[in-house]
Amino acid sequence: MTRAIALLVYPHFQILDAAGPLSAFETANEFAPGSYVVELISRDGGPVASSCGASLLTRAFRRDEAPDTLMVVGGNGVDAASTCPTTQEFVLQCSTRARRTSSVCSGAWLLARVGLLEGRQATTHWSRTSRFRRAFPTVQLEADRIYVQDGPIWTAAGISAGIDLALALIADDVGETVARQVARQLVVYYRRPGGQSQFSELAEMQAVGSRFTPLLDHIRQHLDEPLDVDALAALACMSPRHFSRRFTEETGLTPARAVEKLRVEAAAAALESGREAVQKVARDCGFGDQERMRRAFLRILGRPPSALRPKRA
Repeated sequence: MTRAIALLVYPHFQILDAAGPLSAFETANEFAPGSYVVELISRDGGPVASSCGASLLTRAFRRDEAPDTLMVVGGNGVDAASTCPTTQEFVLQCSTRARRTSSVCSGAWLLARVGLLEGRQATTHWSRTSRFRRAFPTVQLEADRIYVQDGPIWTAAGISAGIDLALALIADDVGETVARQVARQLVVYYRRPGGQSQFSELAEMQAVGSRFTPLLDHIRQHLDEPLDVDALAALACMSPRHFSRRFTEETGLTPARAVEKLRVEAAAAALESGREAVQKVARDCGFGDQERMRRAFLRILGRPPSALRPKRA
């Protein structure tokens, strides 16, 4: 079965939003021949310039377009595209005929503008989350998600997350074995779960609070050890009260919350690889047992550890 993927672009789109999924679907055809035919479409057709200046050749979209999957890419030009009546009407009508409608990065803005995300869960690029919430208060925005599926609507986070979205669609269509092969060929991590943070918790905390970079490195390297406030304060050469206040001010997280997030991040990566038993992951990452790890995953990711384990082909 061949599935038609239509990637909608517009002037000043983000080129990786389109190129990432294009490469993933192209590679999927190498492992499952005939699975996809991918077309680039735009309002007027012809070459469309991306925000970096490079152009992609497109054909003009048709009023009766009926692809298996419509994918709206993001970029700086999405604001103009979202106010174009012709583009708005096309997206709305095409979504009624497509089996799936999806967006990458700020492409979610266009889906929301025509009402496709109303009352649904969705995600978008982290830099647009505040504006998005103000503009579309009825959308259940999941700002820390790599991608979100809500019924036939799939949305992905910023830029490179378009590859994660494409891998998830490939897994949904032709199976996780092919999706894993595609990920290996592209030299990217296999499909990150939709509930995983858009960026490394460690990198984010270090970027905000460089004073605690050595301590955060220590935490990550010693997740299986006791990491309470007293122990961390001693490592930072501060009193527990002063340490807790300064750490929270500089990282935006309490010490306990930071440790929990780093443990969940490490455990998620280990579980997704499929190489370690769940109990061993829980022990190595400092949770002690599977139940404590499960509760932490639900708090941080909104899903249990079992959702991250690779499915057997």
